[in-house]
Amino acid sequence: MKLRASTVVASVFGIGYFQVASGTVMSAVAVALAILIAIYGGGGVGLLAASIAVFAIGVLACSDHVRATGRQDPSECVIDELAGQWLACAFAVLPFASLPGDTISLPAFALAFGLFRLFDIWKPWPVSWADTNLKGGIGVMTDDMIAGLMAGVLVMLARHFGLP
Repeated sequence: MKLRASTVVASVFGIGYFQVASGTVMSAVAVALAILIAIYGGGGVGLLAASIAVFAIGVLACSDHVRATGRQDPSECVIDELAGQWLACAFAVLPFASLPGDTISLPAFALAFGLFRLFDIWKPWPVSWADTNLKGGIGVMTDDMIAGLMAGVLVMLARHFGLP
């Protein structure tokens, strides 16, 4: 079988082929990368931009991979975890009116990780709606972006009220 560029991208250089908890592994790697982006790549705004860029790339790569495999949401597609986790982490560093000059908060990143994984696995509405109703690359990617947004909003609220 010929190795496809879309498979390399959709699996994030093979992370999606880990035998155990590949989505969780990808999310953990994403958090480590998110911290670096937050420090060196423009903070929360840089993370937000990176998440949106990865979402667009992921839709294209996953669309091709879904067509090639004939499976709707292949488990090896973990670029959705990368995009969704970065979206959740963006809310851990975006500045808030009550937190001028906001700094990097490792507990906030940990909370973003935990909440994103919870929503990605549990799939509460509207995550479940996207997972069930959207197909192809957009379907693979969108449920994780919604999970990331939900996690991010909760992280932002937690930070606003003085938690991590």
